[in-house]
Amino acid sequence: MEGKQPVDSAEQYRTSFFGHPRGLATLFFTEMWERFSYYGMRALLVLFMTAPLAVANAGLGYDVEKAAAIYGLYTSMVYLLALPGGWVADKIWGQRRAVFVGGCIIAAGHFSMAIPTQFFFFFGLILIVLGTGLLKPNVSTIVGDLYANDSGARRDAGFSIFYMGINIGAILGPTICGLLGENWNWHLGFSAAGVGMVFGLIQYKMGDKYLGNAGYLKESEDAAVISKRAQKFYGSLAAISILIVAFGFMVAKGIIHTTLTDIAETLGYGIVIVAVIYFVYLFIAGGYDKETKKRLVAIFWLFILAAIFWSGFEQAGSSMNLFARDLTNRNIFGWEMPTTWLQNVNPIFIVIFAPIFGWLWTWLAKRNANPSIPVKFGLGLIGLAAGFFVLSWGAAQASITNKVSPAWLVVTYFLHTCGELSLSPVGLSSITKLAPADRVGQMMGIWFVGAALGNLFAGLVAGQLENLAPHTLFHNVALFIGLTGIVALIVSPLIKKLTGNVE
Repeated sequence: MEGKQPVDSAEQYRTSFFGHPRGLATLFFTEMWERFSYYGMRALLVLFMTAPLAVANAGLGYDVEKAAAIYGLYTSMVYLLALPGGWVADKIWGQRRAVFVGGCIIAAGHFSMAIPTQFFFFFGLILIVLGTGLLKPNVSTIVGDLYANDSGARRDAGFSIFYMGINIGAILGPTICGLLGENWNWHLGFSAAGVGMVFGLIQYKMGDKYLGNAGYLKESEDAAVISKRAQKFYGSLAAISILIVAFGFMVAKGIIHTTLTDIAETLGYGIVIVAVIYFVYLFIAGGYDKETKKRLVAIFWLFILAAIFWSGFEQAGSSMNLFARDLTNRNIFGWEMPTTWLQNVNPIFIVIFAPIFGWLWTWLAKRNANPSIPVKFGLGLIGLAAGFFVLSWGAAQASITNKVSPAWLVVTYFLHTCGELSLSPVGLSSITKLAPADRVGQMMGIWFVGAALGNLFAGLVAGQLENLAPHTLFHNVALFIGLTGIVALIVSPLIKKLTGNVE
């Protein structure tokens, strides 16, 4: 078990980062560099897989349906493994160690993808999935630990600042990795993502002293019990890895006949079933009081809304990325802007508007007018739907010979940003407030399982571009998400009662 810093080390730096704990800066930059690597590689992923083989900067030559299915599986697994990653932190390592080990695995994954063979491409994706599962939920949990005695608007504002770091990374990643990958060599772009993660790891270790006790293992059990639990986990992990490799081998050899789309759909059903079983288990066998059970119901509802939100929002890396490449006029005074640079519009808006939204929630709270958590979720879905209605309108006027202005995507991303800022940072903060004290890491993992489900369906929906017109696809997505947002607003008073006095 890791040692602990003196308790007063966190107090010494309690309000030295824009009025927030100094440790927030350490986590801000750690997450910024991790998101640099993730979004830098993600911006290239579908473009690389669908790029022709017989060109100088060759891709994999996959069709849209196959590439979108791989994209959906990859991005969903990145978030799905946040659940066991949260458990490892809660029960074996602590969040501090999980974040560092996860970052090392992520860096190795990006450098693996820099090797120009299909084997190392897929091996790298697997490593990134494993590493992100360890890092992603736990860095957010440590942020929550910094605000252990503050569950109000200040905590929400802190998460909004933290979210700004995510999006600075999301700007730098596609800009640098996208430029290198699209204009020179795909694998050079993947290498740059790995370098970014290494920077994040160095910064994390250098700023470790400012975190105080936040993120250390909170288990009261002795070392022998924790060691035995760890051995069981490592054994289970090895067994699951062997089964996955064996399944992949049999599919590759034609022993099992299935498609990537079938696998993705089956995984989607599996995620839903596992999530329901997990919540039922906590509700029945968790031993929690009535108020805690009410909050678990509220978390489950927010989980559903988040999954639906991300199923639309994460079209950015798939269907919207392909729309930007094929149907958007990117010519600026004779120079064609890289497709990946349009991925920057959303994070640029986030960086601009995140502090404004953070200030807005605090300002409204002082006047007892701060919207409840479920209302913010409903507003987020409405904003997302509005963006897709705009994009559907623009796509209806686009063709290969008559490409449309990037302004359609810019307006869409603006509306998506408003939706995202109403839901995502508030969601992160709400989980740390609503979760049972002994399940915070796992509940943060559940939040990212919702993102996993959304990413998976985003890939499956994007695959329909193989046979469906873009404007029809975007219109269908807008209708579904818009109706969900209206339902969310209607039932928000009931959900607010379930959350109790956490707000």
